[in-house]
Amino acid sequence: MSSTTLTVRLPPELKEQLGALAKRTRRTKSFLAGEAIASYVAREIAIIEGIEQGLKDMHAGRVVSHEEAQRRVAEVIQVAKNRP
Repeated sequence: MSSTTLTVRLPPELKEQLGALAKRTRRTKSFLAGEAIASYVAREIAIIEGIEQGLKDMHAGRVVSHEEAQRRVAEVIQVAKNRP
């Protein structure tokens, strides 16, 4: 896999923590930072896609009332409470 360089400014304490984690896991700081950024980006993209899908559903009329949503949530909670 090819890579490119990105400069990131970190508070000194976070840089020290990253260094300590790198040492304990026998990974480079660069590897750990890349993994963290990749995870963050994937999570944020998923959130944005979920919001966009929700807006599409709303505009298409695929919604339930607040009362119906509350009823469904209460039903799920009740089922969970009744489990052994």
